[in-house]
Amino acid sequence: MSWKVVKLGELIENFSVKAKDYDVDVSSLEFFGVSNTEGITKSKYAAEEKANDYKIMEKGCFAYNPYRINVGSIAMQNEDVVGLISPAYVVFKVKERSIIPELLLKFLKSSEGLRQIKLHARGTVRQALRLSDLCEIKIALPDYNEQLEFYKAISETEIESNLLSTELTHQLDTVKKLRQAFLREAMQGKLTADWRMLRQAQQPPIEPASELLKRIKAEKEQLIKEKKIRKPKPLLPVEREDEPFTIPKHWLWCRLGDISYITSGSTPKSTAFVDEGIPYLKMYNLRNQKIDFFYKPQYIKEEVHNGQLKRCRAYPGDVIMNIVGPPLGKIAIIPESLPECNFNQAAVLIRPIKLEMNKYIFWYLNEMSEIDAVETKGVAGQNNISVTQAHNMRIPLPPLSEQKAIVAKLDELMTYCDSLEENIKNSQTQNEMLLGQVLREALEPKEITVKEEV
Repeated sequence: MSWKVVKLGELIENFSVKAKDYDVDVSSLEFFGVSNTEGITKSKYAAEEKANDYKIMEKGCFAYNPYRINVGSIAMQNEDVVGLISPAYVVFKVKERSIIPELLLKFLKSSEGLRQIKLHARGTVRQALRLSDLCEIKIALPDYNEQLEFYKAISETEIESNLLSTELTHQLDTVKKLRQAFLREAMQGKLTADWRMLRQAQQPPIEPASELLKRIKAEKEQLIKEKKIRKPKPLLPVEREDEPFTIPKHWLWCRLGDISYITSGSTPKSTAFVDEGIPYLKMYNLRNQKIDFFYKPQYIKEEVHNGQLKRCRAYPGDVIMNIVGPPLGKIAIIPESLPECNFNQAAVLIRPIKLEMNKYIFWYLNEMSEIDAVETKGVAGQNNISVTQAHNMRIPLPPLSEQKAIVAKLDELMTYCDSLEENIKNSQTQNEMLLGQVLREALEPKEITVKEEV
């Protein structure tokens, strides 16, 4: 292909036609805007009373806001529809057989196009790119007939890339469903069926969960007697008709509050926050079901932690669950790296009476069926779980030894899912990089000799 470098001023022409100068009934036209992600969109903020002063957008028109084109906010009207767009927008068309319009749009949204947009934009505080500035941008092109072949090849590559991207997204969704299937089977006792068969042939026999619950209740009563935890309100047993699914005979259903100390967080006054002190968790610190304290870390005074917020002090091994959404279901275990911390009112702390049950409780809550079953009420689009509802959550209770077997199996299976996810995401990144490289090489040819028009 023979390429030459030209300025966009040779390829495009202004299309600044006001509605009052266009032979059309403006009351029948849609108002348009431009999004850097969605292209041409219907505008929600049009001044309808000034419709006659708006510009016409017809098929083949490009439009951009001079102050937002630097973030890729430029689009082309592909539909055979006439509409209106704010007079603040720049509107233009390509000259006949000068450049394929879709190719120009790809260039202006490419890294090279954005680089030149920023280079030619005017202003210091807020830069703007006028049409005259746009016309100064340079592009390397073959002649029009060669562009057609060139654009066809790019389009075919994009189609293949998009098909692969769709398949990889489907694979990620499949892995997500696989995780939930593993969790569901674990909480129904299906993952440990072989473990139980082996244990039945051994001595001593598996202790029923009812014995574990007796010991937990005794330990809880002692903690209440020692005034280490508050005495909670009595919880109703889980009746058979309320059991959400079938569990092995030696398990039993109980309430989360039966086996845990549960308390809500609190938010102190702004004067409680300091540059160094006790780590204070907000819900954005619960990331990917782990605590990421150093993502926007905050600290509170030690005297506030031990005074006003004494009841919501958190320690390693405690389970934290958000109770304000959406989304609900952000759950994490306080790590050893936070010997002591506190948290805000958008979460509850769940401290098992037997701390070694924390990982089992963590995985059960991640299974989501009980969280989804809670009747959440909120305002302004928020879903809330109350502390009382958290206490009353149903949970299947296996013997302690089987809980450990469940956790070990889930740790293994989730590591497998993590590996699958990482491989798929790597493939997504490679696919995006390869498509990006194809477009860069197409729009920014490096290994050809180009002739710049004077």
